[in-house]
Amino acid sequence: MRKLGFAIVALLTICVVLPAAAQAPTQADLNAIYTIKDIGLNHSDVMNIESYLTDVYGPRLTNSPNMRAAAQWTEDEMKQWGLANVHTEPWHFGRGWSNENFSAMMISPRPYILIAYPLAWTPGTNGPVTAPAVLVVINNEQDLDKYRGQLKGKFVLTQTPPEDPLHFDPQAHRYTDAELADMATEPVPGARNEDRFAQFRALRALRDKLQAFLVAEGAAGWIQASRGDDGTVYVQSGGSYDPDGPVSLPTVAMASECYGRIYRLLEKKIPVTLQINIANKFYDDDLNSFNIIGEIAGTDKADEVVMIGGHFDSWHSGTGATDNGAGSAVMLEAMRILKESGLKMRRTVRIGLWTGEEEGLLGSRAYVKDHFGDPTTMQLKPEQQKLDAYYNIDNGSGKIRGVYLQGNEAVAPLFDEWMKPFDNLGMTTLTIRNTGGTDHLSFNAVGIPGFQFIQDPLEYETRTHHSNMDVYERVSEPDMKQMAVIVASFVYLTANRDEMIPRKPLPPPSTSPF
Repeated sequence: MRKLGFAIVALLTICVVLPAAAQAPTQADLNAIYTIKDIGLNHSDVMNIESYLTDVYGPRLTNSPNMRAAAQWTEDEMKQWGLANVHTEPWHFGRGWSNENFSAMMISPRPYILIAYPLAWTPGTNGPVTAPAVLVVINNEQDLDKYRGQLKGKFVLTQTPPEDPLHFDPQAHRYTDAELADMATEPVPGARNEDRFAQFRALRALRDKLQAFLVAEGAAGWIQASRGDDGTVYVQSGGSYDPDGPVSLPTVAMASECYGRIYRLLEKKIPVTLQINIANKFYDDDLNSFNIIGEIAGTDKADEVVMIGGHFDSWHSGTGATDNGAGSAVMLEAMRILKESGLKMRRTVRIGLWTGEEEGLLGSRAYVKDHFGDPTTMQLKPEQQKLDAYYNIDNGSGKIRGVYLQGNEAVAPLFDEWMKPFDNLGMTTLTIRNTGGTDHLSFNAVGIPGFQFIQDPLEYETRTHHSNMDVYERVSEPDMKQMAVIVASFVYLTANRDEMIPRKPLPPPSTSPF
């Protein structure tokens, strides 16, 4: 009955909204889009913004000094552009962390420089440590007993090297017409793979027990093999940002080629000595992180708001260029374009740049709970009715090819018309499908229309996502300009509609943002 009720409500909503929703952009709208295109394509500042966020301030791990410095620069820029109500909004996170110095070498049997990176929120070595490497094989908790009393003062390897297949296809990719056509179809969901989730939870529990064991045994450090090849290292967290969380030990992610050489030497019973120096620093003076907010005030509907955003934080081995310096730079550029254009917008336009996304959408979830409602109880606040729509960018620097509708059938005719001026820029596809893993989910969780754009993948999953190759050089400038123009145009069209964006029925209460 409940599903049937939702279906009837959705159908009625579509019937009511369709005549207005399918209206094409007016000549005034097209003139505005021309202005936006001219500023965004011919007088862009998006790559300068990107360079400041990445080259100047570097990676922006949540609550790190780099994040705070980049945020201050961002606030100053928004104020210089003339944005209103520029401020940060704090939320509780935990301790900050940064790496201050790092080196790693194999000393014997032959000198060899190692490509590796410390994992976030792990301690340092208190100076250079020279120690033997040892290989242990842990498949279950019982295996720990085999190595009790044998690991003190040693660098421990605990896994087999990942396979590194040869590359016969390019790693960068743009969606083909066939792929976009397939994406536009609605899939029929299959059975939920509970066994897969249970296996993941079991591996996570074993990993936690292994870390506690290595700490208790007094190991000098934990060497983990990274997936990836050609020197690409994927680096995230190895410790807790909770000051009262479990103790960790010096831990690095190592390039598969370097790890593989050490592994094969140890397999041959050839002793290996490593020298590793890690200087990491924790910051406990302010356990709050924050979100960065700025606005362009509306005219006759100023109490209603259109939001854009993306996550500002990143991991730390690269400079957070594609994840998500690109999204942050595009959204900032969209705000700059709209302000510089002088175009009047009826609704207030607000940007939100979130921190803590990499740790579980924490910043956007905190913002939504403070302003719009609690998804765990579905107790909503008055502001929830005033937020028209939220648009997000967080899939690298590939150009926009369309929009994920997140199941919102009623908005399809509207977006289909809005995409037409951008057909010649490659935006042609709507898909009813959901896409997950980023901050629009926080808004959808309380019934606000939140959308992520379909983007060309480029090298996002194959090279840059959470890796040391997440750097400025991997960002596509033409694609960044295209994205900023489309975002600014969608915001302009949303802000000037008579009606708000059609909404789906409220979701049931949930504790999961994913």
